[in-house]
Amino acid sequence: MKEPPSPPVAPSPPVAPSPSQAHAETRSGAVARPASGRFPLAIIGPGALGLHFAARVDGIAPVALIARDAAGAARLNAGVEVGGHLFHPNAFAAERAPEADWVIVLVKAGDTAAAASTAARMRPLGVLSLQNGLTGELLRAHCAARHVDQGITTEGAYREQGDHGERVHPAGAGETLVPPGFEAVAELLGRAGLRARVEPDIAHARLAKLLVNVAINPLAALFRVPNGALLDPPHRVLLDTLVREALPVLHAHGLELDEAAAIARVHAVARATAANRASMLQDLLAGRRTEIDAITGALLRMAARTGTELPTHRAVEVLVRALESRNAERTDRVGC
Repeated sequence: MKEPPSPPVAPSPPVAPSPSQAHAETRSGAVARPASGRFPLAIIGPGALGLHFAARVDGIAPVALIARDAAGAARLNAGVEVGGHLFHPNAFAAERAPEADWVIVLVKAGDTAAAASTAARMRPLGVLSLQNGLTGELLRAHCAARHVDQGITTEGAYREQGDHGERVHPAGAGETLVPPGFEAVAELLGRAGLRARVEPDIAHARLAKLLVNVAINPLAALFRVPNGALLDPPHRVLLDTLVREALPVLHAHGLELDEAAAIARVHAVARATAANRASMLQDLLAGRRTEIDAITGALLRMAARTGTELPTHRAVEVLVRALESRNAERTDRVGC
C-alpha cells in the first residue's frame, strides 16, 4: 500500500527554495525526491522505454532519471508527455547523478561502458541492464557493484514529436524478467503495475530475447512498419526465415526452443507490441545510429564461433548499415 506523504514543514525563518527544490515541490501527482538524497531506483537512459518505466515507478517511489548532460536533464525536468500525461521527472545530468539503491540501464548498447561508469559512482546495491543485445559482460567490466547483470523486457514504447513537444507512447504491455539477486527491483516494478518477476534461468531468457530482437528489430526498421505488421504478408515470410536461420546458432549456445515454439514466441511478442515502433526503426527515423551491431552483430559473432553461415541475417545487417550511412551523409550535408 502506498504510504501517505509526510506533512509539509514550514521553514523558519523563510528561505526561498532553490530551483531544484521548487521543481520537486510542484511535480503534480509524482513522488518528491527522498529526504536522504538517495533514491530507491535510478534509470540511466531517458529514451522512450526509460521514460515509460520512470513514469510508472514515479507514482509509487522516488526515481532518478539520468540524462547524458545538464541540457538533457533540464529539458526532461521541464516536462514530457508520457502515455497522455505530463510527467516531470527527477532528472539529473550523468556527472551529477545521485546515489541510488538500484540502477536500471536502458541506454543504447554503444553507450553501455559510459552508463556503467555512471552507475558505479551512484554506489548502488545492484545494476540491472534491460538493454537489447548482450551487454552484461561489458557492464560488469566497468561497474563493481554487488549485483551486476542483464535481464530482459518486452515492454514497448516509442517517441514522437508532437505540436507541443515530445511525446512518449507506451505500446504493448510486455514482461520484465530479472536475474536472482534483483528481487527488490522486480517487487518495485510490480508495485508500479508492470509485469515483472525473477527468472532463475536468465541466460536462457536472454537467448530467447535475442531471437526476438534479431527477427523483429531489423525488419521493422527496413520496412518502416510497426511490429504487428510483420505478421502480415510479405513481411511474415522474412520474419520466420530469420527465426529459422538463427535457431541452430542459438541452440549451440543453450537455447532450448524447437522451431514451432521459437516462431510462436516471436509472433507472440510482435502481436503483444503490435503498435510499437521497434527501437531500430525509431533510431533510423531519428537519424541516429542503430543497435544493429549489438543485435544482429551479436548473432553473427556467435555464428562465426560455430562456423555457421547466416546469409539472411548478413543481408539484413548490410541493408541496415546502408541506411545508417545514408542518414550520416544527409547529416553531413546539412552541416556543411
